[in-house]
Amino acid sequence: MVGKSEHTPKARALGAELRECRREAGLTQQELADRIGVSHVSVSRYESGTRSPNPEDVAQILATLGVNGDRYAELVDMARGADQPNWLVASGVTGIRRELTTLIELERTATTIIDVATGVIPGLLQTSDYARAIMGTAPGDDLEARVAMRIGRRDVLTGEDAPEFVAIITETALREPIGGSSIMASQLRFVLKMSELPNVAIHVLPASSSQWHPAHAGSFILFEFTKTQPIVHLEHLTTGAFLYSKNEVAVHAAAASHLRELAMTPDRSADCIAEIVEGLEGS
Repeated sequence: MVGKSEHTPKARALGAELRECRREAGLTQQELADRIGVSHVSVSRYESGTRSPNPEDVAQILATLGVNGDRYAELVDMARGADQPNWLVASGVTGIRRELTTLIELERTATTIIDVATGVIPGLLQTSDYARAIMGTAPGDDLEARVAMRIGRRDVLTGEDAPEFVAIITETALREPIGGSSIMASQLRFVLKMSELPNVAIHVLPASSSQWHPAHAGSFILFEFTKTQPIVHLEHLTTGAFLYSKNEVAVHAAAASHLRELAMTPDRSADCIAEIVEGLEGS
């Protein structure tokens, strides 16, 4: 099997899906490699996104693993264009699942995560009640499963090889009592608790700015890795996008750096959040 060296967002997502299929089939990488006639290294590279298999390769892997139906068709199609630098994830149940799978993979492998949050608290800092208040209007009847998955993702910040996590949160997002004052107060107390972790830094971006800055353009997450190029994630109402091209990543990296300079220090941010909690509890 001949593939291309990628590590693009789509190649990483495809690799994560193939790894999940292999594990569901109860096979090791070596066992799968033996069955499809390639080296263990090739399977490892496919699953990490280092090398992207072509659609024919994916079809053989899935057939060997006993995957069929819609999932088979979706993953074979996913292999097309996996070398493209940017990836727009279409709306719908499948799109949401692909986006979530990719986010989990990026969170798992990143060394640094910078989350610029302009509307809501960053996902990795959310409580279950706050997440439920946000997700409650989304389509689908699996609300509790989605909430549990989001809360489970927080473990990446406290596990082995936890990434450095920098949250730049607008003061507006902190003051909007989504779910009600009680839920928001508990959410902000949890943010303060998480800020005590040595690998977590919380910066509040004041709402009093008289000049435009990059946060006015919307939220984004910048993932940085040890050996591969950074990736940016953008989330919109019905679509999500993963950016990989050097120019676009560089623009977002510069924006994150600028916003960090404009934001409060972690100590002042903690004081600001505590003041907001007091106001919510007083109300």
